Amino acid sequence: MPYLSRAPGPQPHPVPKDARPTHSSGQSFEQLRQECLQGGILFEDADFPADNSSLFYSERPQVPFMWKRPGEIVKNPEFILGGATRTDICQGELGDCWLLAAIASLTLNQKALARVMPPDQSFGPGYAGIFHFQFWQHSEWLDVVIDDRLPTFRDRLVFLHSAEHNEFWSALLEKAYAKLNGSYEALKGGSAIEAMEDFTGGVAETFLTKQAPANFYEVLEKALQRGSLLGCSLDAQNAAESEARTPAGLIKGHAYTVTAIDQVNFRGQKIELIRVRNPWGQVEWNGSWSDRMAFKDFKAHFDKVEICNLTPDALEEDAVHKWEVTVHQGSWVRGSTAGGCRNFLDTFWTNPQIKLSLTESDEGQEGCTFLVALMQKDRRKLKRFGADVLTIGYAIYQCPSKDQPLDKDFFRYHASQARSKTFVNLREVSDRFKLPPGEYVVIPSTFEPHQEADFCLRIFSEKKAVTRDLDGHVDIDLPEPPKPTPPGQETEEEQQFRALFERVAGEDMEVTAEELEYILNAVLQKKKNIRFKKLSLISCKNIISLMDTSGNGKLEFGEFTVFWDRLKQWINLFLQFDVDRSGTMSSYELRTALRAAGFRLSSRLLQLVVLRYADEDLQLGFDDFLNCLVRLENASRVFQALSTKNEEVMRLGINEFINLTMNI
Repeated sequence: MPYLSRAPGPQPHPVPKDARPTHSSGQSFEQLRQECLQGGILFEDADFPADNSSLFYSERPQVPFMWKRPGEIVKNPEFILGGATRTDICQGELGDCWLLAAIASLTLNQKALARVMPPDQSFGPGYAGIFHFQFWQHSEWLDVVIDDRLPTFRDRLVFLHSAEHNEFWSALLEKAYAKLNGSYEALKGGSAIEAMEDFTGGVAETFLTKQAPANFYEVLEKALQRGSLLGCSLDAQNAAESEARTPAGLIKGHAYTVTAIDQVNFRGQKIELIRVRNPWGQVEWNGSWSDRMAFKDFKAHFDKVEICNLTPDALEEDAVHKWEVTVHQGSWVRGSTAGGCRNFLDTFWTNPQIKLSLTESDEGQEGCTFLVALMQKDRRKLKRFGADVLTIGYAIYQCPSKDQPLDKDFFRYHASQARSKTFVNLREVSDRFKLPPGEYVVIPSTFEPHQEADFCLRIFSEKKAVTRDLDGHVDIDLPEPPKPTPPGQETEEEQQFRALFERVAGEDMEVTAEELEYILNAVLQKKKNIRFKKLSLISCKNIISLMDTSGNGKLEFGEFTVFWDRLKQWINLFLQFDVDRSGTMSSYELRTALRAAGFRLSSRLLQLVVLRYADEDLQLGFDDFLNCLVRLENASRVFQALSTKNEEVMRLGINEFINLTMNI
């Protein structure tokens, strides 16, 4: 019998079917379950095996864990008994009280709970050792399949478990969440709001109780009424304070759940009360009002409240708005788009830039209300590779009329219109703003430059807002190649070239790549204003590919002189951006140099260029710079020749495609 038929409260809506299956087989939960039922076997999940690799990545278990199915632990296992409630969950031997606090809060919202735990599974008819849970990740819902083998010691569950020994929904939910994040160990330490967002797809807001608004009680009351998930905590100043017990019976650095708020009449006065749950189920507030505490005591003892709004209007006035939501997926890539915060002016402008057009003011008000939430992706999953949560934030600038990315000079002379309250090492930062209608640019960044991560930027607005990535457009503006100078009008420099060219080329007056390498290095090494190592043979082959109009793999003198004009322009560009005359250019300055040469590339193309041509220190020598420009110009001219007029596409057969890739 499906467990939700016994759950209290209103029945949830049918589970949406837009969750993406994530099992490596490509099969859905139902397909995998039917396959097991038909084969008479219990499901074993190869994606999250029942061994130490799923438990820890930096240590080994201190005791020998045994992986057992619920039916091997108790006689009559149940997925859920009498409805999922906050009292069902008890913390085990894992520092994930933040997850327990989020689960406890989730049980207060039956609709959200039914989304995370689809109502189509039990240990009764149809049991095949397989369960599934759904989590929100970076703007999409994922369906996570697990088998029901759980880590035990002496026939007791090691990690999260229910107070009822034959109830297993909470342990299986924790396992699915561990799989989503790579291992059980990855769940150590965190903020309840992180899991709350993953359970709902909601958007988080944080309140510091000492700086909370005057109507803070009403804010929390309204949030609970609207089904928002609430967590709270006491700050721990250092690692030694973490999990330390205060004289009032509260635990520092520990995640609690706000489960109710109410008022009572006491001796002729209205007393505001709040109920807070410790996921441990023990070590509780020993002040007045016992399990409930006075709201004034709550504000005095707790430092932070985190609210996960299922919609951004959860804390607004009673009228429910339909919020517009736009999502941008992006990356900070070292050397191209990881520019750091405004403190680092030389690189800040290279961060991703998202244009935001606020078109209408709020109903009956001046200004446009919107919320910006910036989330760094997969940092918990990347823990095993040594990745930490980065310090992130964003700034919002008024956009000038031109519809192109803002350059370094803009940020030198313009201040931001708004920004995140602080740069902080949390998975997500979010804030509300109210700005006049107009054009703005949102710039998400890490605090330090050169730090890499993928991110998801969500913008919620009361009225329709238009957003687009300013870094996605490619524009090529190349001059027409000059015609060769007639022999009688050659400059002294060109006459010297002709003499050298004739001596190297011989009677046919054509040079191979090897001969071109000799000529260019002989000429360039006499120039004292540029420092570089010898041009490589591959550079010269690329040059011939660009300039060879006859297709014989050689360069005639006329083709060479046309190229020499281009080369002088590129040398000047290189010198312009090699300010310290070190013989190298930074990958960040390459973006400006390419624009000056006529190439406005998307962030994705710039990342590929940097990956191919920059060294470990994000520097390019002249040979790398030359190779980059030659290949870009060659590819651009081929595209211009083959594309349909005024269109940004061209069609190629396999023969044409391979022919082009071999020559570019």
